[in-house]
Amino acid sequence: MYVYVFKGADRIMGFTADVDGNNLPSAQGPWELTNRLNMSKSDDPRPLVDTQACLEDIEMHGFHITNDHRRITDTLEP
Repeated sequence: MYVYVFKGADRIMGFTADVDGNNLPSAQGPWELTNRLNMSKSDDPRPLVDTQACLEDIEMHGFHITNDHRRITDTLEP
């Protein structure tokens, strides 16, 4: 699946299947598209994002958010 990578405020990064990033939490934005990755649960680990956690968060929440490459998705207010 294609995952679009967005840079937010400070060291916040957002990952989503939405090419426009419309489902990313506005409090961590503004969001700027920086990359597109082809991800699969069978992929080898990536240096900057945990592929498994990213895809699980996208499945559950619609997005995956990191701060300084640490997962913070569950700490965000809905």
